[in-house]
Amino acid sequence: MPPIADILLFAVMLAAAGAVAGLLAGVFGIGGGAVLVPVFYQVFGYAGIPEEVIMHLAVGTSTALIVPTSIRSFQAHRKRGAVDMELLKGWMVAVPLGALAATVVAAYVSSEGLRLFFAVMSLVLAARMLFLSNRMHLGTELPGQPARFLTGSAIGLFSGLMGVGGGVFNNTFMTLYGRPIHQAVATSSGVGVLISIPAFFGFIYAGWGEAGLPPFSTGFVNWIAFAVIFPIAMLVTPYGAQLAHRLNKRQLEMGFAVFLLFVSARFFWSLVG
Repeated sequence: MPPIADILLFAVMLAAAGAVAGLLAGVFGIGGGAVLVPVFYQVFGYAGIPEEVIMHLAVGTSTALIVPTSIRSFQAHRKRGAVDMELLKGWMVAVPLGALAATVVAAYVSSEGLRLFFAVMSLVLAARMLFLSNRMHLGTELPGQPARFLTGSAIGLFSGLMGVGGGVFNNTFMTLYGRPIHQAVATSSGVGVLISIPAFFGFIYAGWGEAGLPPFSTGFVNWIAFAVIFPIAMLVTPYGAQLAHRLNKRQLEMGFAVFLLFVSARFFWSLVG
């Protein structure tokens, strides 16, 4: 059993992660999973949770938290009229299908495999933010079917495997086709809803009865971590949506990219170690 001081320290870390995750949910239209997954990985590891389930638990718990933060962020952005509802309606099947596929894949992939995927994708996304930003364009209109359906499914799959809300993937997709970054961010909040709800139930099912899970877990979702972070993330998410329309997006992207590089390095180091 860790000392009380260490437990309190990690509780503070979780609370801080919840604040950052909620803020990012509003600013970038993402669920904050890119922050929560590495924090959960550290905390769960310190608590002595078996390596075989630690990454699955981090991803599943992050996904559970993305449900309320994405809904909250979506409501805030929709009030501003910035959400592309036509795109979301067209993805009502594709994105959830990809998210559910991710939970099936995760059930058969090792903890090391999930960490490797998270590290590689974090590295790719950071490189995109640092070097391509929103300057690269593939066209002025979003692609039609079946390319749009396949893109939505891929966003759901990749996001589900990482335990993120899909904002960074959807932002990239929309801006590559000339959509304004503020519209991409707002729409990404709705994409997060389409990903997180089916993935949440999928991770519960995938981890049901799994050995080594900590107390107060339902499948790969731990409710203690959820209870610590949930109220804080819900409180700050609307403020992030307000900031999204005021701050310099390039500076925010640069900071987030640097964070992703650190996360990628941390997971690569854990795999080597």
